Amino acid sequence: MLALEAVDLSATVARHLPYLRRYARALTGNQSSGDRYAVAVLESIVADPGLLAAHAEPKVSLFAVFHSIWSTSGAPVAEADDLISGAAQAHLAGLTLNSREALLLNTVEGFDQAQVAEIMGLDVAEAQHLINVAVEEMERSVRGSVLVIEDEAIIAMDIAAIVEGMGHRVTSNARTRAEAVDMAAAEPPDLILADIQLADNSSGVDAVNDILAQFGAIPVIFITAFPERLLTGERPEPAFLINKPYTEEQVRSAVSQAMFFSSTETLRA
Repeated sequence: MLALEAVDLSATVARHLPYLRRYARALTGNQSSGDRYAVAVLESIVADPGLLAAHAEPKVSLFAVFHSIWSTSGAPVAEADDLISGAAQAHLAGLTLNSREALLLNTVEGFDQAQVAEIMGLDVAEAQHLINVAVEEMERSVRGSVLVIEDEAIIAMDIAAIVEGMGHRVTSNARTRAEAVDMAAAEPPDLILADIQLADNSSGVDAVNDILAQFGAIPVIFITAFPERLLTGERPEPAFLINKPYTEEQVRSAVSQAMFFSSTETLRA
């Protein structure tokens, strides 16, 4: 019986761990730092398996353990790896306390307001207030140009409409790897939104890598029906990854996050 319980525990954690790691990376601003927090969560659960049953949903419990550790440590952002990370940390100081955590949990990780409140130890009204505050603060902070890499015309138009509705400018929509590279060369973007499977069976990941090799660090959001292809545990992994079918709130949140925490002087405040 104990062996079976251990197997069930491992399977439950394994199912949700890639998403915890994604959240930790986006929250800390650094993949290595995020992974250290994820390891600390695992160590806590191994020491006390009952933590995973503290809430009705094991995933809520897993994220609640993370937040307990995160809050106790003082919620630090990782040391800047480069100039972009340094700019991100400078912006972070201007956000309302806890608002970014609530926004990520709700719109990127898909927790409802009651679950966000459970994870963060708040009441529902407080959680909703923090989400609203984060949306307003981040969307006001940065404007830039966006390259969309998406082969389905209706989806590309929808993404473009969401992005432009936020005040950003869509430079182009690429349907293939080659088109993406050419369009980026013609007008380097401040942000890339990319699918991973494109019209000619080329790879959006390869397209992004080609562009980054040419222009350096540009924030990237992957929007895909195949998130498991990117959440593999291998490095590097994307900090911003949205599952299809997506919601407008998810796209707006990820765009705000990516622009806000990866902005440089080339982006218009």
